[in-house]
Formats: sequence, C-alpha cells, structure tokens
Amino acid sequence: MPSISLKGKNMPESPIRKLVPYAENAKKRGIKVFHLNIGQPDIKTPEVALEAVKNNTVKVLAYSRSEGSEEYRSKIADYYKKQNIDVTANEIIVTTGGSEALLFAMGSITDPGDEIIIPEPFYANYNGFATSSGVKVVPVISKIENNFALPPIEEFEKLISPKTKGILICNPGNPTGYLYSKEEMEKLAAIVKKHDLFLIADEVYREFVYDNVAHQSALHNFELENNAIIIDSVSKRYSMCGARIGCLVSKNKEVISTALKFAQARLSPPTFAQIASEAALETPENYFKEVNVEYKSRRDTLITELKKIDGVKVGTPKGAFYCVAELPVDNSDKFAKWLLEDFNLNNETVMVAPAAGFYSTPGFGTKQVRIAYVLKKEDLIRSVEILKAAIKTYNTL
Repeated sequence: MPSISLKGKNMPESPIRKLVPYAENAKKRGIKVFHLNIGQPDIKTPEVALEAVKNNTVKVLAYSRSEGSEEYRSKIADYYKKQNIDVTANEIIVTTGGSEALLFAMGSITDPGDEIIIPEPFYANYNGFATSSGVKVVPVISKIENNFALPPIEEFEKLISPKTKGILICNPGNPTGYLYSKEEMEKLAAIVKKHDLFLIADEVYREFVYDNVAHQSALHNFELENNAIIIDSVSKRYSMCGARIGCLVSKNKEVISTALKFAQARLSPPTFAQIASEAALETPENYFKEVNVEYKSRRDTLITELKKIDGVKVGTPKGAFYCVAELPVDNSDKFAKWLLEDFNLNNETVMVAPAAGFYSTPGFGTKQVRIAYVLKKEDLIRSVEILKAAIKTYNTL
C-alpha cells in the first residue's frame, strides 16, 4: 500500500474541531449543545459588506491580482493609517484568510528545520502551519498564575539558536485573550533587533481590547520596519469568518516580494470576498464600540461565573474573546469528550476546547480548556451552571 508522508502523519488534529462528531451525535440524541469551543462570533456581519455582494453587477467572476486588488489594498492602507500604522498598498498582500498569510510568512522566512519561538499556549493551528512548512516550534511558556503575561525575556534569549528565524506572537492572544503592553512589545522589539530576527505579529483581534488599554501593534513606534510582519484578517473584526480574507503586511521589501511569489503560485484571493471585505471597511466606528461593550460585558459575566466554581483557575483576558480556565478534572480532553457523550443537565450540555492542543510542550494544558465567550450572557451563565454540575458528577465517577 502507498505510504502517507511523515509530514502528513505529524499534522496535529485541531483541538477545536476534533470533537465535532461527538457534538453532532449529542444533537441527534436531542441534547442542546452550548458551543464554547470555537471563536465564531454571533455578532451580525455589517450590512454594507453583505449588500456589496448582493448588489454587485459582476458579469465574469475573474481572477484578481495575486496580491489582491489595488483598490482594496489602498483602502486597507487607509484603515491602517487610522490605527497609527503607516503602510502603503505595496506593503500589503491580500491572502485567503489570516491562515494563508501565516503560511506565506513562514514560507518566506524559514527553511525546513528552522525554528520559530512562540509563547504558549498559542493558537493551535500554528502547530499545523509549522508542520506543513517544515518548521520547528520552540515554545516559551507563559503561565495562568500571572494571566499568561509575556515570559521573562531571558527565557527567549536561552532558546535562540542559529536556526531561530523569528518570534511569533498573537496580540491580543488566542487562546488566552492576553494583551501585550507597550513595555512587553519594547522588550520583544529589542530582542529581535539584537539577534536579527523577524517578529510575526498576529493582530487579527486588534479591535477587541478592553479596560481602556490601547493595542500595541508591531508596526507602531518600535523601529521594526525591517523585522515586523503583521498577520491580519477580516474574520473576527467584521464577523466574516466565512469570507476567508486576510493579509500579510510588512515594510520589509524582500519579505513582500518573496511572499508575492507564494501568492502568485496560488493565483489569487477570492474575488467576491474581496468585494465584501472592501465594503466592510466602510463600517462605522460605533459598530466596534457597541461590539466591544458587548464582549466586555460577556467577559465579565463569564469570569465572574467561572470563579464561583471551586477549584477553577482562570485568567482575565484584556482582549479578543477567549479565556483559558484550569478545571479540577484529571484530563480536559477526556472530560470534554465525556461532556458530549455521557452528560447532560436537563438535556443540555457544553462543548469546550481542550487546551493541551494549544501547547506544543507535551503534558502541558492537560487540565485546561479554552472558552470562547461568543454567546449571549444568559447562555454563558447557563453554560457555566452546566459546567459546574458536570465537574461535580465527573469527579464522582
């Protein structure tokens, strides 16, 4: 029988999606499942984006330019200027989601066997992107006890080797919701400049920040013009996960010209989705203000309710719409599966994402789960009630 590649065998399963069959089976048995497992916002997509597609008069759905249409990239540059990020259309490549931007970034700066340092826990698919690119993830561990703050910079320094090509951060973070401070960004900027590394900053949750704290972009005033690569997406910003439009942004001309070759190899990003994403840039500012007020309220509700459960540890996120909670259970993978297969409270249960998949260090996160607070507050309260009852029952088995 023909053999599967070693790369294919090493591709990790998604901790977010691997439990879907169990959730579907629970629904078939008549059980309502509260989905705390995936960052799919329930906020409505801006009408202006949907109308742009509905009312479009395109006669031929043609290829767009490999780097994305010039008009859309120019408007993205205008958007960034409002965020105090000074870039031009030529420093932007439109991608098929932020995922493709990450693949282009890794492909442009690494060779097989090279290393990228990532604070963990981190977005689980970074493991998959690294595996498909032949890159070794070198984790530096952040801890729930200090809210997943940036690990001491000395810990990064210890891990830098001749194979190290960059540091990858998610800011605000998925799965922790942690928001890096200006001081933390200055430390990262200093170390990448000192060692001539790239800083890849996944900033797809830029708009989702709370408690009157400002987001610090890698392309703010940190003198990283040659080092910074920003990964961005419309998915969460405009509740347009299905559009699959993102972008790679860098002022490093060699990075852009190299990433463009990867973009040319896949031909072009989707045309209709660019039309919708371009229109979404017209979304009024009060949309984000209302969304942020809603998410902050949901965050406060969730954290308050979780802290009522004996034995639960949880960090307080400053951004995005996730938190990581450590539960008083023996194994969160086993517990998450059990919730869907064997437990219900009045025909209701919850689906969470086991957090071990957000780590690359074996044995870490085995009692933790990621919770996405993308449900209305009443559903979050009910979900935590179910979780509390489930933990009590599970620990008597």
